[in-house]
Amino acid sequence: MFNFSLKQLSDLLAAKKISSAELTSEFLGRINRLNPHYNAFITVKNDASLQQARAADSKIAQGLAQPLTGIPVAQKDIFCTKDWLTTCGSQILSNFTAPYDAHVVERFKETGMVNLGKTNMDEFAMGSSNETSYYRPVKNPWDVKAVPGGSSGGSAAAVAARMAPAAIGTDTGGSIRQPAALCGISGIKPTYGVVSRYGMIAFASSLDQGGPMARSAEDLALMLNVMAGFDARDSTSLKRPPEDYTRDLAKPLAGLKIGLPREYFAEGLSDDVARAVEAAVGQYRKLGATTVEISLPNTKLSIPVYYVLAPAEASSNLSRYDGVRYGYRAPQYNDLLDMYRKTRAEGFGAEVKRRILIGTYVLSHGYYDAYYLKAQKLRRLIAQDFLEAFKKCDVIMGPTSPTTAFNLGEKSGDPVQMYLSDIYTIGVNLAGLPGMSIPCGFGNKKLPVGLHIIGNYFSEGHMLNIAHQYQLATDWHMRNPEGV
Repeated sequence: MFNFSLKQLSDLLAAKKISSAELTSEFLGRINRLNPHYNAFITVKNDASLQQARAADSKIAQGLAQPLTGIPVAQKDIFCTKDWLTTCGSQILSNFTAPYDAHVVERFKETGMVNLGKTNMDEFAMGSSNETSYYRPVKNPWDVKAVPGGSSGGSAAAVAARMAPAAIGTDTGGSIRQPAALCGISGIKPTYGVVSRYGMIAFASSLDQGGPMARSAEDLALMLNVMAGFDARDSTSLKRPPEDYTRDLAKPLAGLKIGLPREYFAEGLSDDVARAVEAAVGQYRKLGATTVEISLPNTKLSIPVYYVLAPAEASSNLSRYDGVRYGYRAPQYNDLLDMYRKTRAEGFGAEVKRRILIGTYVLSHGYYDAYYLKAQKLRRLIAQDFLEAFKKCDVIMGPTSPTTAFNLGEKSGDPVQMYLSDIYTIGVNLAGLPGMSIPCGFGNKKLPVGLHIIGNYFSEGHMLNIAHQYQLATDWHMRNPEGV
């Protein structure tokens, strides 16, 4: 059963061929066996999960089930979950039990989905490899010497190792899509504001967005049906009519126009990733799509812009968080040395300290105009590049990451090289666009390659259709890591 899709599991539950308690027990057993190898979960509470499963079985018996009632799901440990530890991968929150549920967690409970556990992550979502977690790195199920990507690496590894049929993650600069690519699963970051951020501990509030991670595009559509929706408690939540993200999955792709950015196929892209992505584009041509070369000229600016704006927002957020112990009261912006001492004493890891220092610096007197305001202007130019591109195409495609998964420790001493692993994903967050990654082959080391699909605002349904049709014609998303 661990290889079944969400739709297949839902059908089995509806037909009463299996109970949610039995299904949950199956996945908990896999977690207990496999998590010592991959370290994908921080917190697992067998009794609490089984209690939720029995409640779901009661709903099903009463005829009150929804499509995903009784389905187990893993939750990134950045979503507040009542009566569960919510650590954000940090020592600071190692004893923090959330007093309330995040909006997304509420939606899962209302649906009758079962929480399998809280997944490992880069500390406060600040990382691209899941190596900054206080709870030790997550290992990639395709190669335990390799990283799973970050910051949602625990969620990606849990799905890849079939310890969970689906998971939720967050994406600030690629943190759903990049680990999805490196672990050979599917993941989508919706348009900014489509999924509420209430109860999702912030990294950079203007960039953060929650989204689903699963085996296939069809599974993502089912998950997004539950996760998306207006929430008055989140001032950035968008009030829009409800959508059924499965509605267009079966549409043929004849007439689809795909934009291929020349900047995404230039220097820095490894040959094995390029071959897999080009083969995937070739498959789309067979499905009736045409391609056109486009340009996103400010792509090269996305990383420096991001690493000014995101740390600035993180620094501001941490300065406000007080009393719940997932932060500290920041000193004056110009007192960098004192702040460094405080963060070190409070127990932040090196990457969090580095980003707080950067953020505090660019917001300080004399540097705000030179860095922060200039980065905001460049952000608008990056967004404008995408809008111009969508005048020529329906969707944009390219690699999700310039390489397959790199080895643990390989880039941890070189922050710039680590940051470059998000070169293709960051612009999507800066523009607030939806983006997704689906498996499209393997590289030289037999590690997964991800195909990046970028849509215009609120085009998630169309993107999921595009991904689903590709997955009907290929089986990359069905492959399992050896031993799994």
